[in-house]
Amino acid sequence: MKKKVMFSKYLCNVVFAEYQNGGTAIRLIDAVDGMPVATASVWIGGPSRLDADEIAIKDYSENEGMLESLVSGGVVNPPHRLLDGFPIVRLVQPLNK
Repeated sequence: MKKKVMFSKYLCNVVFAEYQNGGTAIRLIDAVDGMPVATASVWIGGPSRLDADEIAIKDYSENEGMLESLVSGGVVNPPHRLLDGFPIVRLVQPLNK
């Protein structure tokens, strides 16, 4: 799934990775110069805290507006619950693993 989103003033490529302990990480990379812009997701503990298709999004501080960018860019669905204050979302299109 190749997606681009606007975050802050940057057009970003959405890149998926995996946290060392499991779970999907979402990173935004500047589409012009290839430099990292932000990590959209956050690791919130063991996999038993999230379903396999759920991701926690950091949407405060330097990431303010991240959730809106990802939802409007068609990357994630709107949040369906909160966990430890983080919105929990599912990808619009599941990753092929």
